[in-house]
Amino acid sequence: MSVLTREMIRQAIKEGRITITPSPEVDSIGPASIDLTMGNEIQVFKRVFKALPVDPEASQEKELLERKTITDSYLLLPGETIIAQTKETVKLAPNLCGWLEGRGRFARLGLDIRIAAGFIQPGVDRPVFFMISNHSPTVLELYPGTRVCQLIIQETLGEARYEGRYR
Repeated sequence: MSVLTREMIRQAIKEGRITITPSPEVDSIGPASIDLTMGNEIQVFKRVFKALPVDPEASQEKELLERKTITDSYLLLPGETIIAQTKETVKLAPNLCGWLEGRGRFARLGLDIRIAAGFIQPGVDRPVFFMISNHSPTVLELYPGTRVCQLIIQETLGEARYEGRYR
């Protein structure tokens, strides 16, 4: 599988094989990735003081997470992790997949952008969800619309479409 470079990304966007809504700014397409921004919808972990058995067959998010809308900014405490989503909806053709990665400028502040599953399936059509953790000893202020992560696109051998629970 090959990683698409800037010109190949632009060509795939022009051909409709990659659709990002709203459209990325010209300077958000790097040499081999597309910067994506943090949306204003997040999920924070509830303070639960009981053991919750991890059941791989059950959907336990409602027991652990509380949804919030950020109107201005969010103060991420040291050691805190939240789940965020991109402002953009990403749609990939059935022969394209992707990886979401953090950006170095934020890693140097102690901000860890990671995905529970960093792989983005072929044929996906949705915002991308990711986790943000503060590993610094300082409170970090997060703003919706900030380019916090980058999408790396690869071509697949064959075609497939994501049909999972979170499609």
